[in-house]
Amino acid sequence: MASYPEHLQYSREHEWVDASSPAVVGITSLAADALGDVVYLELPEVGAEIAAGAVVGEIESTKSVSELYSPVTGTVVEVNQAAIDDPGVVNADPFGAGWLFKVEVTERGELLDAAAYAELAG
Repeated sequence: MASYPEHLQYSREHEWVDASSPAVVGITSLAADALGDVVYLELPEVGAEIAAGAVVGEIESTKSVSELYSPVTGTVVEVNQAAIDDPGVVNADPFGAGWLFKVEVTERGELLDAAAYAELAG
């Protein structure tokens, strides 16, 4: 079974979020592995109001295009330009340098702890 960082919370759509302010959002290693080589990221714009559970962008890989869902509601305050410039970082370090965007959170969606996400992930 894969291990997932304990300090993060996870969505059923395979995004993670930390508890910092602003909160950092990314996709899990399970999602990155399933996608294959990520070649393009479409992320929400800085200043965008996003809602938990809503589609906020796309992740394109050599295999497919997948929608990116927000695990939280709030305002986007930063996007990871380094990941936009080199999307492969999402595969190489999904829980670190491959983060996607930061949000000033007003509400969290339905999130799982690491153990519950690991169980969901199988």
